[in-house]
Amino acid sequence: MKLLVYVLSQPDKLDALLAALAAERICGATVLESRGMARHLSHLHDADEIPILSSLRSFLNPEVTQGNLILIVIEDEKIPSVLAAIESVVLPLDEPDSGIVFTIPVDFAKGLCSIGS
Repeated sequence: MKLLVYVLSQPDKLDALLAALAAERICGATVLESRGMARHLSHLHDADEIPILSSLRSFLNPEVTQGNLILIVIEDEKIPSVLAAIESVVLPLDEPDSGIVFTIPVDFAKGLCSIGS
């Protein structure tokens, strides 16, 4: 069992992604609003204070200040289905702005949702 963490940088794709996960019989995702380090710092400091941010500002859309952090406790064999859903709805994960996904081992979980097999 794993905790799958996906940082979705395109919040407009959230509903479609959750629908794709549900279609794959994956339930119980927790969605949190998130903001990355560069975007956070760009709102706190002038470009002169942190030189790298001046180049990043042109790439960051100031109107979109948040992304989403999606957490799913999932069986190992379902991970490929989640990855396929992400890549079909958002972008292939090796493309820029596709987000970041990783897993962490889970030693114990109780109270998980289950959809009949």
